[in-house]
Order: sequence, then structure tokens, then C-alpha cells
Amino acid sequence: MTGGEAGDNKTGDGKVRRLSDATRRMRIAESERADAYADLHEGDRARLMLLAEELQGVFAEIPADDAYFICQVAGSTPPRLWIDPTTHVVMARDRRSYRFLKDTRLGRLTLHESADLDATADAVTDYIAERVVERERSLESDALVEKLRTVALDRREDSGEPAANGTTTDRGSALIWALIIFLAGFAVGALGLVAYAWFMVPG
Repeated sequence: MTGGEAGDNKTGDGKVRRLSDATRRMRIAESERADAYADLHEGDRARLMLLAEELQGVFAEIPADDAYFICQVAGSTPPRLWIDPTTHVVMARDRRSYRFLKDTRLGRLTLHESADLDATADAVTDYIAERVVERERSLESDALVEKLRTVALDRREDSGEPAANGTTTDRGSALIWALIIFLAGFAVGALGLVAYAWFMVPG
């Protein structure tokens, strides 16, 4: 390498390139990006907190012993307002729209998306109301099934029948019908063979 080619690690305008300077510039840029990301994170969290405040009255009406609903903003990345274990609100990429999402076995569904705070609060309120009604129906169904089971057991005890009597009787009936069907099929097959022999075999 000649002296002109080395040039003391200078650029064409005489400026010396240094790795330390480039590293410093990269660190400054990275710090600025981190600050900007932190600002976006805090902005998203602030908007979700506004939504949580809008829903505070709805959250307060949920029974205190109901552990299914979460109803709080989590300090995750990105921030999320969790409604229940499978449903949450997060800010969209435009940082203005609320996205109401639900995780299912088939993937993540968007239940509602809007930049309107009131519309999003209404969507969340309707969702909570639907879940409350569904859970009430489920509990009522479970209670009805348990009541019918208790009544059936009480009737068996009053009649002196063992609890497994019905099951044994059903199995016995099934075996009898299976035997009848088998014998009927055997008889039909035998008659078919006789008829075939009668008409097909020359006398």
C-alpha cells in the first residue's frame, strides 16, 4: 500500500474515519429510538387508562367474588387493557384506534376497532354483559341437571331399585333384541337358500 492509498485513514475531504465516532453515533441514535418508543408506550398506556376510567362504573358492577374478569391495564409491551383471560384492548398501529381482540382456538378475532372512545367502551360493556348472561345460563343449566339427577336417585331409593338396575335392564334388553335379529336373519338366509335350490336346480 502506498502512502497515498493509506492516507492516514482519511476520506476524500480529508476527514479521518474512526470506529469510535461511528459507534457513538449509533448509540445516540439507539437512545433516541428507545426514547421515542418509550413515549409511544406511555401514550398507548395513557389512552388505555382513559378507556378503563370510562368503564370504571361497569367494572364496579361486576361481583367482587367473580374472579373471571380482570378489568385492568397490564404493564406489558404493548400495553393492554385485559377484560378477561382471553379478551383485551390494545392500541392499533395508528396509535389512535382501539382494537378489541379475543383469542380463540381458531386464532385472534377483532371484536371491535374504532378511534371513538365511547364506541369502544360500549363494545366492551356489551361484551361483558353477554359473558355475564352466558355464565348465568351455564350455572342454571348445571343446577338443573344436578336437581334432575337428585330427583332420579330419590325415586330409585323410594322404589327400592338399585342404582344400576336401569343400566342392567337396558343391557339385557339389548342382548335379547340382538339375539332375535340374529335368528331372524339366519331364518331368512336359510329360506333364501331353499328357494334358490328349488328354482335353480333342475328337477
